[in-house]
Amino acid sequence: MKNLHIVLAYITVIGFIARFLLRLLEKPLADARWIRTFPHVVDTLLLGLGVSMAIQLSISPMVHAWLMAKIVALLAYIGFGMLALRASTTQGRWAGFAGALLSVGYIFAVALTKQTLPI
Repeated sequence: MKNLHIVLAYITVIGFIARFLLRLLEKPLADARWIRTFPHVVDTLLLGLGVSMAIQLSISPMVHAWLMAKIVALLAYIGFGMLALRASTTQGRWAGFAGALLSVGYIFAVALTKQTLPI
């Protein structure tokens, strides 16, 4: 379960980068239905596995600060990702892209260290 969660995390980041580049380059493929739908499928599986593992391991975000940090960073990633893909200016898109990558980098670091301030 953990390995699939990790694979899906990498797939979602690679997919986000690909979608960002398609939008930035104004490629028609960016509007293809499967391009817009696939990330939701991957993210749903990713979140479902994460919740399943937390339940199975009896880990609560109310008890384990690192898990709460991942959840908050996930919300930031979603917000920045929306900005990156929907902003009306190139500068806004790049700001969203940078914020999204920083957020997901933080999520990965917290996942590896189980520390809210992974150093």
